[in-house]
Amino acid sequence: MTNTLVTLESRPSGAIQESNFGLKTEEIRELNDGEFLVAIEALSMDPAIRGWMNAGTTYIKGIELGTVMRSFSAGKIIKSKNSDFKVGDYVEGMLGAQSHAISNGQGIRIIDVSKSKLTHHLGVLGMPGMTAYFGLLRKGEPKKGDIVYISAASGVVGSTVGQIAKIKGCTVIGSAGSDAKCKFLIDECGFDYAINYKTENLDAKLKEYAPNGIHIFYDNVGGDTLNTALANLGQGARVVICGAISQYNDMANIQGPSNYMKIVTARGYMTGIIVFDFVKEWPAAANEIAGWIAEGKINVKEHVVQGLENYFSTLEMLFTGDNFGKLILSI
Repeated sequence: MTNTLVTLESRPSGAIQESNFGLKTEEIRELNDGEFLVAIEALSMDPAIRGWMNAGTTYIKGIELGTVMRSFSAGKIIKSKNSDFKVGDYVEGMLGAQSHAISNGQGIRIIDVSKSKLTHHLGVLGMPGMTAYFGLLRKGEPKKGDIVYISAASGVVGSTVGQIAKIKGCTVIGSAGSDAKCKFLIDECGFDYAINYKTENLDAKLKEYAPNGIHIFYDNVGGDTLNTALANLGQGARVVICGAISQYNDMANIQGPSNYMKIVTARGYMTGIIVFDFVKEWPAAANEIAGWIAEGKINVKEHVVQGLENYFSTLEMLFTGDNFGKLILSI
């Protein structure tokens, strides 16, 4: 039996290039005691992958050259020498960008696909959904009546943040890069307002929709978007930094916020969210989100691309904005 895997062959300088990746086939070795073999069915394509391609260590060590690309993946166990993980179980975890993976179970979750789609466990019920849940509820601390603004709002993190904020009684504003994405935020996610940042003036629209300022800003873009949001903070505002996708391709010259003193005048704070800090609480959070989905309070949109051979072009979509919904690469 063979495994097909995507490898990191070189580190990008700026935007990712197809030459940064390799596609290889190798024989699958025999299992050792305590291990199991997963036939992977889907990969989660996440902006964090770009940071993992860099050398060194931040909150997690960079991917080594020549090794499989790091990825949250999900699939079915087809062989096992581990009594806790049985043949036929579906699992999710950092199994890599490959068709098959051997694991000893560390960091791997058994998932129930009888009541939810397998791909949901890579999105709204997986790492992105957990980022939204803990970033908003633990870091943003929403209160009924708060005005919440979310950048990159049509992605799985942003749309989940907004829908949870609506459940908590907040007014929600989202920005996205097309009229179709803005329509999705209003019609399917229940946002109160949506701003097309490519055709509308973000500052003017925030002043129109939040004349007394934003109480929570949940940011995954950085750069000019972060600066504009900071200029529109209300008293006691909480700024939650999830990521900075506009800056990932030139981290050596990252554009920091020039309006940071607004945090002082707003008597607010700026904080970051690393979802792995809450990993022990993921099952309870996923259960609550699953309940909201069942109740129709959270809608999920996915964008699925087929085939490991399309890994580069699929990952690139995250940085061009061509994806619409949670981006999944199906094996």
